[in-house]
Amino acid sequence: MGNTHPGATSPLGMVSACAYSGAYPTGYGRYAKNTEGVPEEMFERTEASGFTHFQQSGTGAIRKYYNYVRVTPMVQPLDDLGQSWALHDERAEPGYYAANLDTGVRCEITVGEKVAVHRFTFPDHHSARVVIDLSCGGLAIDLGRTVPLRAQVESMGRGRAQGTVVMEGVPLSVYLEADTPGWRQMLWYDRRLIPGGTRLDFDSIRHTTLRPFGLLFMGSARAGQTIEVRMGFSLRGCEQAKENLHRECGTSESAFETVRAGTRERWRDHIDRVQVEGGTPARRTVMATALYHSLIKPCFADDESPFWPSSGPYAFDICTMWDIYKTQIPLLQAIAPDRAMDLLESLIRVCEEEGNFPIGYRMARGADRFFRQASALAHTAIADAHALGRNGVDWGWALVHMVDDLRRMYGEDFFEHGLVHPITHTLDLAYAHHATAKVARALNDRRLADDLERRSHQWVNAFDPSTGLLRDSEFYEGGKWNYSFRLLHDMAARIEMSGGDKGFIDKLDRFFGYGAQPVKQPGTNPQPTEMATGYALNRFEGLNNEPDMEAPWAYHYAGRPDRTAEIVHSALTWQFGTGPGGLPGNDDSGGLSAWYVWASLGLFPVAGQSIFLVNTPAFARAALRVGDEEFIIETSGHRETPIGVDGLDLDPPAQYVQSATLNGKPLHSTHLSATDVHRGGRLHLRLGPEPSTWGNRIRPPSHSFSLAKPPATSKE
Repeated sequence: MGNTHPGATSPLGMVSACAYSGAYPTGYGRYAKNTEGVPEEMFERTEASGFTHFQQSGTGAIRKYYNYVRVTPMVQPLDDLGQSWALHDERAEPGYYAANLDTGVRCEITVGEKVAVHRFTFPDHHSARVVIDLSCGGLAIDLGRTVPLRAQVESMGRGRAQGTVVMEGVPLSVYLEADTPGWRQMLWYDRRLIPGGTRLDFDSIRHTTLRPFGLLFMGSARAGQTIEVRMGFSLRGCEQAKENLHRECGTSESAFETVRAGTRERWRDHIDRVQVEGGTPARRTVMATALYHSLIKPCFADDESPFWPSSGPYAFDICTMWDIYKTQIPLLQAIAPDRAMDLLESLIRVCEEEGNFPIGYRMARGADRFFRQASALAHTAIADAHALGRNGVDWGWALVHMVDDLRRMYGEDFFEHGLVHPITHTLDLAYAHHATAKVARALNDRRLADDLERRSHQWVNAFDPSTGLLRDSEFYEGGKWNYSFRLLHDMAARIEMSGGDKGFIDKLDRFFGYGAQPVKQPGTNPQPTEMATGYALNRFEGLNNEPDMEAPWAYHYAGRPDRTAEIVHSALTWQFGTGPGGLPGNDDSGGLSAWYVWASLGLFPVAGQSIFLVNTPAFARAALRVGDEEFIIETSGHRETPIGVDGLDLDPPAQYVQSATLNGKPLHSTHLSATDVHRGGRLHLRLGPEPSTWGNRIRPPSHSFSLAKPPATSKE
């Protein structure tokens, strides 16, 4: 399950809108919460009780995020609000979603960056209505409901209304205009109309006192009559929500097609920044879908921070930083560099105002910042951006926060002992020290850089020299084996710890199941013994979690890029498809989809190291628009490979690089510097069906601890 949804979104926009059933984890669909085996069905059909806003995309074990301000067209009494109706004839495009309800209402939604526009086409009915429920939020699973703390709703007549609900400590305001000529406009509370009422105020709401509330428009509808509801959102009050609405929708009565066309054009511009040639229709569809999913999150709400008053970039829904820092943020740096820098500026501001760089950051106040998953991840993205010479950030100020953040949470133990449990945080913090040292050295603070680099070498404390694997510890959504093959800043020393190239490759081969018998995948409600047997294999499960994204590229550092090619080619061919289940794991806010984009281009960014690893691309030719430049990846000897079952019984794919040139000059190494890619150029790869010696000798760079010993001659 990719855990994505088909709702209307804008590229990296603040607002999304989709049909709402309460299912896990986006609010759309039929499935219950599940982390092992095939997910259980929560509903027998695809259904909806209305249409909500601010859905998650691709997240995993997340309980109750968003799905605020439910809009429901009805031809039933208000007492039926909350009932779900079957969805038919669903249609989804970038920036647009439509479906028919069983009630006979055709529902269409489009969104802009901070607005949503609903259009409903009613059947002939004497008492039709559009109901806006401001009390709704969260998911229909155990402990999944979101309850507002405070709220106010005001009906201003003539199709205008506004309201604010404080959800999880954040004030979400909406200003709406409805094109409902001749219809009545009323507030309601606890499914009862309030004739003549103009305002509802709730100073304190609890789970035990919450009753549904909102407003509605009602009247007779002739067959085919359309009703349009335009909604502007803000985290800084109703007046700013109104300004957002008028800026994107104008002041005319109908804005649906205008907003839809504008968002479609924004999507076209973003998607066109990666062009591919060749490939089967199915592979091209998956590629385009992956690029689309890569550009939904994070949400950017410029000038909307509810936590500090000044203007500037504000980003939320950074719910899987431990995934996106490896793949998606480097993709944004390449094809949307302005937004990538806005993200870093927002993270630095969060650190300044709230005390630490978040590991995850959603539209909520409080300590729920996902600190258990990882430590100090923003440092890698900041170091990469600095190495690229990006502007727009006060780098000295950024370095201050990077250094301070290294000693927060688990960082304090790392500073004192050089070892942290869970053990993966030791790797995070050592890597972040290295990334911060790079920035410090570039800013000529050599004393600080030397100290940071010395501490970065403490990654060795995380490993058991007798096994070449991580020490026993707790592991978040993984195990010792898949976390043991993360890419570190001194991979040469890491490989030596495993007995050299052969020992390291033997362990990787075991992890990826070379020579092993196939295993049975767990079904619905797998028994604990069945799952324990699977975990005991210590096997690569597929690209369904954060550490698995980079593990295939560890072979590059041991001189076996052919192994990388085999695993990545297999993943692109067998683990992704066009139908339900077409993603091998949670999309993780675009982290997994960004992996697919990079892998299809034959590149993999090593976050924090400012390099790209080179591999066989999935397309004959591709062009990456990097800022104002273009980086071309072209091949000779490429063979088209269908995906899934269509790929059976074909000739061996040309999945191995035989030789390479960069801008016409021979390239003998399996890596490029990030500046090579970002300045534009042409990478040519000659491919073949058999492994070659290309890339066996010159390894990607490893950064030894030069203060304690001179660097080995084999390292850069």
